Amino acid sequence: MGTSGGITAGRAMALGLALLACLVTGGESRGPLYGEIGAGRRGLVETGAAVFDVTQYSAKADGKTDNSMAFVKAWNAACHNSGPAKLVIPTGTFLSGPVVFQGPCEGSNPITVEVNGTIIASTDISEYSEDGWFSFELIDGLVLKGGIFDGQGQTAWPYNDCKRNKDCQHLPVSLKFNKVNNTVVDGVTSLNSKGFHFSITFSKNFTGVNLNISAPDESPNTDGIHLSSSDRINISSSVIATGDDCLGIIQGATNVSVNEITCGPGHGISIGSLGKYPDEKDVIGVHVRNATLTNTTNGVRIKAFPGDRQLLASDIIFEDIVLNYVKNPIIIDQNYGSRKVTKPSNVKLSDVHFKNIRGTTVSEVAVLLQCSSSNPCEQVELSDIDLSFAGDASGSKNVTSLCKNTKPTFIGTQNPPACL
Repeated sequence: MGTSGGITAGRAMALGLALLACLVTGGESRGPLYGEIGAGRRGLVETGAAVFDVTQYSAKADGKTDNSMAFVKAWNAACHNSGPAKLVIPTGTFLSGPVVFQGPCEGSNPITVEVNGTIIASTDISEYSEDGWFSFELIDGLVLKGGIFDGQGQTAWPYNDCKRNKDCQHLPVSLKFNKVNNTVVDGVTSLNSKGFHFSITFSKNFTGVNLNISAPDESPNTDGIHLSSSDRINISSSVIATGDDCLGIIQGATNVSVNEITCGPGHGISIGSLGKYPDEKDVIGVHVRNATLTNTTNGVRIKAFPGDRQLLASDIIFEDIVLNYVKNPIIIDQNYGSRKVTKPSNVKLSDVHFKNIRGTTVSEVAVLLQCSSSNPCEQVELSDIDLSFAGDASGSKNVTSLCKNTKPTFIGTQNPPACL
C-alpha cells in the first residue's frame, strides 16, 4: 500500500484556476496562486504552476502494472513543492492498489489533482489493510477534477457478509476524504466501488459537483456519498445510481446543502442511521432541494435506532422533490434496525420540513412518520405533498399516511390525506 499517492493535470487557464481557488477558500484570499516558481526535478512549469505527470515517475497506462508507488512519488514531489502544484494522470488506463494522498502540503493551496484517464482498482482484497482505496488526508486546499475511478467491486461484493454479521468488516471506500478542508471535487466518475463510493469525515468546506456515481442495485453497501462529522458540505448537479443510500448523512454532519441530484436505483436520500454508537454528535442544518428519485427503495428518509443514545437532528428540509415509482416516499423511522423495540429511540427530531414533494409511489403507505414514544418529533411540516399510487394494480389504488408520536403541521395539497 502506498502511503501517499499522486495525480494532477495542468489544464490551467488563469481565470479558471482563480475561480476554483476562490470557491475552495470561500472567496478568501489564500496568497498568490500564480507567480514565478522553480519547477522541481521532473516538474514542468505551466501557467505559473509546477505540473507533475505520474508517467514521469514510472506510472504505466497498461492496465496491468500496479502504479500505487508511482503515484506516491508524484504526490510527494507535488505536495512538497514550494509553489503551486498540479498532479496529472494522463489519458489511458492505470491499475492501482490502495494509495493515501497525505498532507499537509508545503506550497500555496489549493493543490490540484486532475485525472484525464481511468484508474482501476486492484482486485486482491488482501492488499487493502485499511478501509480506503484512494484516500485524501490532512490537506487544506484541494481540487480533484475529472477522471474515472473504477473500484472493480464486483470481485469483492461476494465477501460482504454485513447482512449476516453485525460485526462485519466493511469493504474499502473508493474515494475517502478525512480531515480535508476547502475542497472541490468536480467531474469525477466513480464506478463499482467495493464499499462506499465517497466517504467524507472530519472535513470542512467540501464541494462536490458534476459527480457521476454508479453501481448495480444489488451491490451491497455501496453508498454513493457517506458523510459524517463534517461542516459546510455542498453536493450538487450529480447523478447517483447504486446499491445503498444515494446519500447517507450521518452523525455530526452540519450545514449540508444538496441540490439537483438524480438518484436511482438505490435506497434513497437518508439522514442516518442515528443513535447506534456512543458519543454521536448532533445533525444540524441539512437542506435537500431539487432532487429526482426513480425506482428507489426509499424516498427521503430519517432513520434512528431505538435505545438510549442521545442526540439531536434539527433544521432539516426536503424540498422540491420528484419521486418516480418510489417505495416509502416520505419516512421517519425511529425503530430502524429493530423488529422488537425494547427501548424507544432517544434521538430528538425537530424542525423537519417536507415541502413540494410529488410523483408516484409503489407503496400504499406513502407518508410514514414513526417517531419515538419517549421523544416525540416536534415541528414537523408537510407542505404540498402530491403522491399517486403506481404499484400493483391488484392492490388498493389509494395512498395513505400514518403518523405516530408526532403532530405535524399540514399546508396546501395533501395526497395522501393528512394523518391525524
